[in-house]
Amino acid sequence: MSYQVIARKYRPQRFADVVGQEHVTTTLANAIRLGRIAHGYLFCGPRGTGKTTLARIFAKALNCTGGPSVEFDEADPRVKEITEGRSLDVLEIDGASNNGVDQVRELRDTAKFAPASGKYKIYIIDEVHMLSTAAFNALLKTLDEPPPHVKFLFATTDPEKVLPTILSRCQRFDLRRIPAALIVKHLAWIAEQEKVSIDADALLAIARGADGGMRDAESTLDQLISFCGERIVESDVLSMFGLAARAQLMHLVDALLEGDIATTLRLLEELTSSGKDLGRLLADLLNHFRNLLLFQVSGSEAGLLNVSEAEMGALTRQAKHIDADALTRVMEVLSAAEGRQREVASKRIFMEVTLLKVIQAREATSLDAVLKQLKAMRDQVPAGPAVAVPAASATKANIAAPVAPAALMVTPTVLAPTVVSSPINPPASSVSSVPIPSGPAKSASDSMPLLSESSQTIEAVWQVLMAQLPHSEGLLRAALQQSRAESWSRDTLTIAHPPEAYLDTARNIGTLQTVLQTITGKRVSLRFVVSESLSVPEPAASGVGPAASARESARPSAPEVKPTEAKPKAGAPVLLNKDEFLNDPLIRQALEVFKGRIMEVRGPSEVS
Repeated sequence: MSYQVIARKYRPQRFADVVGQEHVTTTLANAIRLGRIAHGYLFCGPRGTGKTTLARIFAKALNCTGGPSVEFDEADPRVKEITEGRSLDVLEIDGASNNGVDQVRELRDTAKFAPASGKYKIYIIDEVHMLSTAAFNALLKTLDEPPPHVKFLFATTDPEKVLPTILSRCQRFDLRRIPAALIVKHLAWIAEQEKVSIDADALLAIARGADGGMRDAESTLDQLISFCGERIVESDVLSMFGLAARAQLMHLVDALLEGDIATTLRLLEELTSSGKDLGRLLADLLNHFRNLLLFQVSGSEAGLLNVSEAEMGALTRQAKHIDADALTRVMEVLSAAEGRQREVASKRIFMEVTLLKVIQAREATSLDAVLKQLKAMRDQVPAGPAVAVPAASATKANIAAPVAPAALMVTPTVLAPTVVSSPINPPASSVSSVPIPSGPAKSASDSMPLLSESSQTIEAVWQVLMAQLPHSEGLLRAALQQSRAESWSRDTLTIAHPPEAYLDTARNIGTLQTVLQTITGKRVSLRFVVSESLSVPEPAASGVGPAASARESARPSAPEVKPTEAKPKAGAPVLLNKDEFLNDPLIRQALEVFKGRIMEVRGPSEVS
């Protein structure tokens, strides 16, 4: 007797023998028991999952002696005829070579005759999607209203190519890829029957390479027995089919998760030098990260993971080093690479670049996270009424708040005057600990006030305030240059500013009060008034004189102080010193958080 390959020798002969397709076998068995047998069935799914095998078993159950019956006798002559392919009532047709109208017309003519010995005349058409459109249309009428003794069983790997009119006349069964654990169990049983010793790792490697197809796994085992004899180990499987060992794959994943570029490239070099299939390696990496993502989001109890105990231990360990968002970015990189790998000239270079992108994707910050951080920084800056910071606490290093850069300024909507009255103590958890810069002069506790009590006029206080501002406060200086001193009374300084000058923030208030305490020797409250008339820049030094309001003119005149800094003309952009802008502590902090760099510095009037 000639040799019979394992895939044919151990082909399932009963519904109970079919592995991994219980949803199909149960439905067909119940249809036979209940007498609800349709005239057309379509079995679709990947190669090697049992489509044609199920069609033959169903035909045996329908045409067995005394049938239809689920528990038929394999020794029944009618059943043996179907098994051996010599039954006159069960016709197997290859759709690829019989795809014309003439063949379908012949089938339609023979379907009128009664079966020779069985109860039904059964047509099994394999790869039915290969039929032409004209052949499908010729079959349509017979499939819709066949004779009572005719049954059609179709099998295809590409159901999308089957006409919808054919699909609507059939009961469709989608066969699944067989889980690796079931393939391993079935192969172990076959190896026992063949008296072959094979270790568990070798079985797992075969199942991994089969990608859910039982026939592929059986063919691989058949080839390995010819290659190795009666003893098969994992290294034999890996060397024959170019697969990476599970341990090598885990080491590579560990290096990727740790961001170790040198180790990653070294492991890839070892795999390439040993002749491993890089396309298969990419698919294995994608599958492992998919399992890692499922483990992250659902845990090991969700039933979504089909892995061994060793792989489950690796997933538990690796899940601590990466989150779900990073895993999603890694899988996007690997998926894109899997689609492009067939087009590249050098797979090795392409794989090296892909692994470097994986490391970058793991460490990258998503756009959503950046936007959340920007929103959090913006929310820390009060947009409503300004609040005063006590002079004693303003000198402490832990009082600071983010100031919006000029390009991110938001126009305040408060038009009425807002009085500074209550102190602010930002919580340590939400405010960055940035020391308040000190000006050239010492604090009030170390020296006498810069202005005596009698010389503390509004013009003098404003003039000295502008001169004593720290050089690092470039944004605050630019905002004050567009503002003016409105009034000075009872140790309260009222500042009128344009809507776009973002003055009333905790940081600005703390800086101004520190400088004012140095100038006057006492705590000064601040009051801010939004003035629409100041939208056009005015002379910056004192903010008083000819451009002052009528109420300012009605006050007793005070000694005129010449401005020390000239303001730009109306409509001209406010130029900022780039060095001063970069020295701002908040700007430095933002650059460090977002890993950015300054491309251009513009004033508020330049922001559209």
